[in-house]
Amino acid sequence: MNTTSFFGDMLQTIADRGRKLLSANPRDDGADTVAAMEALCETLISSRGEASGMALANDVLSYWNRLDADRQRAFMQVLLDHFGPKSERLEKAIDAYRKEPTPAALLELHVAAEPRRQELIRRFNLAPNGIATLVRMRETLLKLKADNPDLEAVDADFAHLFSSWFNRGFLMLKPISWSTPADILEKIIRYEAVHHIGGWDELRLRLAPEDRRCFAFFHPQLADDPLIFVEVALTRDIPGTIADLLREDRVPIKAADATTAVFYSISNCQDGLRGISFGNFLIKQVVEDLKRDLPKLDTFVTLSPVPGFADWLAHERRAEASDFLSAADKAKLQVLDQEGWADDEELAAKVQPVMTAAAAWYFLKARNSRGRVVDPVARFHLGNGARLERINFLGDRSPRAMRQSHGLMVNYLYKLDDIEKNHEAFAGRSEVVASQPIRKLVPADRGTKSIIPLAGGASPQGEKEKGSKEFSA
Repeated sequence: MNTTSFFGDMLQTIADRGRKLLSANPRDDGADTVAAMEALCETLISSRGEASGMALANDVLSYWNRLDADRQRAFMQVLLDHFGPKSERLEKAIDAYRKEPTPAALLELHVAAEPRRQELIRRFNLAPNGIATLVRMRETLLKLKADNPDLEAVDADFAHLFSSWFNRGFLMLKPISWSTPADILEKIIRYEAVHHIGGWDELRLRLAPEDRRCFAFFHPQLADDPLIFVEVALTRDIPGTIADLLREDRVPIKAADATTAVFYSISNCQDGLRGISFGNFLIKQVVEDLKRDLPKLDTFVTLSPVPGFADWLAHERRAEASDFLSAADKAKLQVLDQEGWADDEELAAKVQPVMTAAAAWYFLKARNSRGRVVDPVARFHLGNGARLERINFLGDRSPRAMRQSHGLMVNYLYKLDDIEKNHEAFAGRSEVVASQPIRKLVPADRGTKSIIPLAGGASPQGEKEKGSKEFSA
């Protein structure tokens, strides 16, 4: 018997019994649904009974699942306006702490400052399938927040609780193989955000061969729905193009003969968990598991997209005085405006040196308005302690990659002995740790760090086109 299903059925039974005690069933009879939900929330937050609390939570979430977009927006506004801290209690706590800053006064201030909606969200989680509904609720909230920045306060409470509920200690790392249940494999196809999977045949090519691996994090309450997954290729060397890994006619190698593990796709699966970091734990755990099972592996790298490069390069080409590009460089880059330039060997050879040098500058010098590395995938891997190892010209010729990065890909190297040192350099000094060949592409006397007014200050997940689930690779 599926343990999660059994547990969910048990919670539903308790909720049903609680509803009988309350003599309250969720209705949508034309009355003001949001007002009814607010009343239920007030009752829920003051409830002491466990069964009645489950029933109330289930009723509120049942209402939520039936709301249209306007009423969802109105309910989020209710959470903002009516379920913040109690002002009178907070003011008294502030005054008391100012008069006598004792541990007891500090504790009361801490309790008084917590928005009531945090406790409300905790109680929503009592409902059967509560955590799944809350993840979808936050997905809606993230969309609403774009037009109403004040909802950031509500989102902060969701994110605060999710960071605890989806703590690494609760997550389960599971291998995904061709024998994994079909409903999960179907989700892998649907959630893949970096390199599109065209169907079951393509998925088989990524999972079935001996030199392929896939791992995913799951939460106990979302046992059949991955949170994030990584696809791994086992190779004898560091690849420079995605075609080397995904072409149908490649010849697989024995896993025991591999010396290199290539992380070529990492996809977040739940938009409602945007900003809750799993990727760093995922990579490190997978490295440990692979190292244990395949002792010959001594190189761990990514083959990663560069989603912000094309926009940055366009900005530099338009600038009257670019920090890096000379007039001659700009003239050579006009090749990029020609249709099919990548398929013309002469044109590609002409633009390659300039583009590769520009890419090195982009990683080492370009910064956004908050002083951070422009590229979101770079921020993720460099923040995890990786080293920028190699720039791969025309590493991905897919339409999406040509649009986002003119086909550019890079390798980030995870050298286990250097991870902590590299992380400290990036986090503490904003230093990009890069290989010597990449550093040589940026003359030390040419310009300073350039500030680029592009959207690049949020988390990797928050900057993708259309809020995509792509995380990195």
